Amino acid sequence: MWLSINEKDNRPIYLQIINQVKEQVGNGTLKPGAELPSVRELAQSLGINLHTVRSAYLKLRDQGIIELRLGRKARIAHLPAPLNRRDAETRLKQSIKELVTEAQLTGLSRERLHRLIDQQMDVKKEE
Repeated sequence: MWLSINEKDNRPIYLQIINQVKEQVGNGTLKPGAELPSVRELAQSLGINLHTVRSAYLKLRDQGIIELRLGRKARIAHLPAPLNRRDAETRLKQSIKELVTEAQLTGLSRERLHRLIDQQMDVKKEE
């Protein structure tokens, strides 16, 4: 697992960790059952507070992305079958709402946001 913290990113560090883990699960870099570094190990390697890593791990657990067991390292969960279309759309609405708000706050036009999304979808197809 490869994670890095971008100091210029305005998102909280725990969200950066969450998004990077999810991205690596989504692209197959992290497979079900793969061990993650302990909270302490990851905090030390990134030079951040261990409570920040713990917060990210707990949220990933709550989302069903990782499994946490006392005394053991976190592992990537065996993910359930893909959601049906309606459930997937419901799950994504909040993320889309946040993305649109961020685009508006930064002055990004609707057309430019669409292009950025299309570009990212094209990158994912190539992976």
